[in-house]
Amino acid sequence: MSKFLSQKLLSLKPYVPGEQPRDKKYIKLNTNESPYPPSPKVVSAINSEEIKDLRLYSDPDLKVLTETIADYFGVDKNCVFCGNGSDEVLSFAFLAWGDKGVTFPSISYGFYPVFAQLYNLNYTTVALKKDFSLDLTDFDGKGGLIVFANPNAPTGLSAPLSSIEDLLIKNPESIVLVDEAYVDFGGESAVSLIEKYNNLIVVRTFSKSRQLAGARLGFAMANEELVSDLNRIKFSFNPYNVNRLTAIAGAEAIKDDTWFKECVFKIINTRGRLTAELRNLGFNVIESRANFVFAEHPQLPGDTLYTKLKEKGILIRRFNIKTIENYSRITIGTDNETDRLFDVIKEILQEVSK
Repeated sequence: MSKFLSQKLLSLKPYVPGEQPRDKKYIKLNTNESPYPPSPKVVSAINSEEIKDLRLYSDPDLKVLTETIADYFGVDKNCVFCGNGSDEVLSFAFLAWGDKGVTFPSISYGFYPVFAQLYNLNYTTVALKKDFSLDLTDFDGKGGLIVFANPNAPTGLSAPLSSIEDLLIKNPESIVLVDEAYVDFGGESAVSLIEKYNNLIVVRTFSKSRQLAGARLGFAMANEELVSDLNRIKFSFNPYNVNRLTAIAGAEAIKDDTWFKECVFKIINTRGRLTAELRNLGFNVIESRANFVFAEHPQLPGDTLYTKLKEKGILIRRFNIKTIENYSRITIGTDNETDRLFDVIKEILQEVSK
């Protein structure tokens, strides 16, 4: 780092993204991207005429995109906010409501502590239970901004909607942010509670179930006042935060519900296959509601599995956190990629048993 960097940023520990090899020689099961391409309607909508219009700024109000999202989820258009990936939406939320403190799970999305440190916010964490589940009553009375992913990452476990509503009722002075990046793969969404509770914000992404990770698009749904808070920050930072082609892609991805459901269905089915086969091979696999599984093998340390899989052309994700150091997060790929994963893991188990 340079000698000019602000002193208050010296202790900042940046988020470490999953590996993104440029040569594409790996089977990538490490970053929870979709194994399937975007909707054909997305591909056809991004045509030469739209590309020519890149000379123009995008619509700062993102009218078409926000109205499409609002119609799909049955909320008012003024209750939708769009950002450059859900990471930007989360960042704005920390900045908007984190000055009274932030609380999030001790094991969850790695950007939560980074945002808190970046904005110099006081934060506390809530420990997961021994089975890695999250007891939402542990957030009671914490005040400030409460943030949790549901389903959680990297565990894949999901809290029921009833527990979320109880949390909202018991903590009316706290903003409760539910990060639903993985909810389409089996969790219960809290969107239905938005009109009922003025302290709820639900954050979603197009990166997982709608195949647009590279387009960088996320959105939030909340009451109009909370959305107004986010817009205040957006228009003080970058009014054109979502580019023209991404806005088009997002609207078309929402409209093509058939493609969305087909891809989600395939991922859920493959997740079931992966879970069953890993258990047959001796793995302990957490029951996931996301597009990944979280697993560990009693005779195969996490770092060994990661290293040997990488040597054989497969990338997975592991975390240098003591309580989960032997667990691996494995993204759901295609059936062919999953079959290859099975074969390679069997080879590795034979190698380490010799």
